[in-house]
Amino acid sequence: MRSLRTALMLTALGLLPGAGAASEAGDVERGEKAFAKCKGCHQVGAEAKNRIGPALNGLFGRRAGSIDGFRYSKAFIRAGDKGLEWHADTLDAFLETPKQIVPGTRMSYRGEDDPQVRADLIAYLRTFSASPANIPEADPTAQGTDHDLDPATLALVGDPEYGEYLASECTTCHQATGGDDGIPSIVLWPEEDFVVAMHAYKQKKREHPVMNMVAGRLGDEEIAALAAYFATLEE
Repeated sequence: MRSLRTALMLTALGLLPGAGAASEAGDVERGEKAFAKCKGCHQVGAEAKNRIGPALNGLFGRRAGSIDGFRYSKAFIRAGDKGLEWHADTLDAFLETPKQIVPGTRMSYRGEDDPQVRADLIAYLRTFSASPANIPEADPTAQGTDHDLDPATLALVGDPEYGEYLASECTTCHQATGGDDGIPSIVLWPEEDFVVAMHAYKQKKREHPVMNMVAGRLGDEEIAALAAYFATLEE
């Protein structure tokens, strides 16, 4: 999920509250304007309250469905229980296709196709974090999707049952619950991002000895199968 990570480094972008900084990744002022369509359900700022949707202050690093007292749908509670947290990458994926990231959500929001608008919204929401300057640019495994993979490789449709069969090696380190206690979660990743990341390890464009070894043993269809399995892992 997107290359906005590097650009979301707050210090570099000056995304402190009120900064209104523009960048190729996210613009706070544009994000504030884009947020107008969210205001019917969500509030941010000093007086923000839960409405139809939860207040979005302090969103980054928050587990999905975790505000006490707010009546979430079962879909969000389930997603949070599985380890979904709100970071730049997960927000970007969610804003693009909410029902894919949280199947069964009762949100009427259909998603935003324009990656720049999503980046602007994320930049705006970051200004309502308790300590925005300290938010890491992204989770360790979440990197940009710029790549040179053969489109045919990305188009492979993985078999989630085969992916489950292959996943035991993955889950010796990554938690199937989606938790990220020291090792980043790979649950609910968009399949393309998963495939891109694994091929980056396979080609040693991303350096990690264990991941380089694991990915190096996998073929294209096996990687696609794992992507399909972890993208929809429910239990």
